Amino acid sequence: MTEKTVLVMEDEQPLIEAITAKLKMSGYQTVSARSVEQGINLLKDDVQIDVIWLDHYLFGKEDGLDFVAEIKNNEKWKNIPIFVVSNTASPDKVKHYIHLGVDKYYVKAEHRLDEIISEITKAVT
Repeated sequence: MTEKTVLVMEDEQPLIEAITAKLKMSGYQTVSARSVEQGINLLKDDVQIDVIWLDHYLFGKEDGLDFVAEIKNNEKWKNIPIFVVSNTASPDKVKHYIHLGVDKYYVKAEHRLDEIISEITKAVT
């Protein structure tokens, strides 16, 4: 199996480090971004992204919903699976994420990293 690359979009550096360490232990390559702009730039630079791990709040004026809307409106990127992992989105925002077409929304505090990674693995294999 070819190594898959996960784009981890999270504003908190300690969380990026924990998530990427766990993903690497599970056989994934990772790239990370702390803002919508950084994430979009990685995609524009043709970095191979197989799945996206997305927090709702990111650095800058845009949030995860803005990122998903941009991804889903781009023919080249719209089929990349997106897993939102956040403690902070309201129920209305969760519904909006689902409506935009994310694969799954997780409340960060209610799920272990290995649970989420297991579901990501099912989605990309």
